[in-house]
Amino acid sequence: MSVSPAHDATSDAPSDAAGRIWRGMRVLVVERHDRRRAVTEATGLSFVRVKALRRIAAGPMSMRELAGRLATDKPYTTLVVDDLERRGLIERTVHPTDRRQRMLAATPEGRRLARIARDILDEPPATLRDLPAADLAVLDRVITALIDADEPAR
Repeated sequence: MSVSPAHDATSDAPSDAAGRIWRGMRVLVVERHDRRRAVTEATGLSFVRVKALRRIAAGPMSMRELAGRLATDKPYTTLVVDDLERRGLIERTVHPTDRRQRMLAATPEGRRLARIARDILDEPPATLRDLPAADLAVLDRVITALIDADEPAR
């Protein structure tokens, strides 16, 4: 599937170019090089469970924090956490300063599966790896700038 015909992008209005670029990124990441199936097959977990496990493996957090980071409601987050706990991938403990809250932490097996998922998701496709160094440098600069500009205030 071709995203757009090759042409001089400078003749486009910025919004046209931005739309075309966004569609192209979606095609590359979501349609052509989507790694979710590989991650679910390697871990035996649904992708939302992998997302939760990866966030918990990055450092202990409360159920409320996890629900916020996953953008899921509390009842659904509880179902995901219950399943991860049943599988021995996370542990739930009482928050050290607020006994009403539960803290989540990954077990060694949970951290191992989170690393497997990270390695699969972080592996670039050959078409990206094979780009000339100058093109990679430009992409790196632009994507870093976009990520930095879109970073939520903390």
